[in-house]
Amino acid sequence: MATLPRPQTTARQDIEFSSHGTTCRGWLTYPTAAAHRPVPLVLMAHGFGGTRDMHLEQYAQRFNAACLATLIFDYRRWGASDGQPRNRLDPDAEVADWHAALAFVRALPGIDASRIALWGTSFAGGLVVTVAAQDGHVAATVSQCPLLDGRAAALEVARYAGALALLRVSAHGLLDAARSAFGGAPHYVPIVAKPGDVGAMTSADAWDGYLRLTIPGFRNEVTARTALQVPLFRPIRDAARVKCPALLQICEQDSVAPVSAVEKAAAKMPKAEVVRYPLGHFDVYFDAPFERSVGDQLAFLVKHLRP
Repeated sequence: MATLPRPQTTARQDIEFSSHGTTCRGWLTYPTAAAHRPVPLVLMAHGFGGTRDMHLEQYAQRFNAACLATLIFDYRRWGASDGQPRNRLDPDAEVADWHAALAFVRALPGIDASRIALWGTSFAGGLVVTVAAQDGHVAATVSQCPLLDGRAAALEVARYAGALALLRVSAHGLLDAARSAFGGAPHYVPIVAKPGDVGAMTSADAWDGYLRLTIPGFRNEVTARTALQVPLFRPIRDAARVKCPALLQICEQDSVAPVSAVEKAAAKMPKAEVVRYPLGHFDVYFDAPFERSVGDQLAFLVKHLRP
């Protein structure tokens, strides 16, 4: 049985919640202020194939220091969460996991349910846009180097790697989908591969950038059928329905998440705040670029969540 979270402690707490019958797990941290009054919370998750232990706590610790609680969770089938097959990335399922996590944190002791923000990076930067649009009661969203249009991302792959590369990974996706239809074992492709190889991400900076985020034991694989779903993942279509303040952080040299899609989404959002950085997709997690990015996030969150 899961232990009831305690606002009186600032130590990281292991929590779990159910998403459509599957147990998802996360790390909950309260700031000191939660022992005396309800506090805002930032709900956080990683991007494509990412898990909670891939450099997300460095953001959460900054938010905790500013009197914001945080919950970082793993999607079903990933990381510490349950679910089969492992490393199956399904955008619709991940949206559902966000909604389940949101329901969970709204019921937590010591949390002000009216002041909850969604924080997502890369693929999750798009997920939070869709979730906020569907929910309608989120206080704010943060999207760091967000992927807001899977179709545009697929076209970008064709541009830098060639149409043949896109066809190759799609063929793997069809094989995996066929296996699944007949009850067979999943067929995987690498999450990240070197340019010229088969993988979900093969841009020039992806191999070194993505692997720098990982920890020992990381499985560099995702179910191949995900390649068929990503072009259908288009949070840009939900942007106009996001009525809360939304921070969109653009990496101007992004090879994974097309900048044009973020700009178009921002134009549709009534309360969008856009910040631009002369960086690549994976630069914002480290060193001075991280400091600038998290500083902008913190200023935005304090402005919109703190009374």
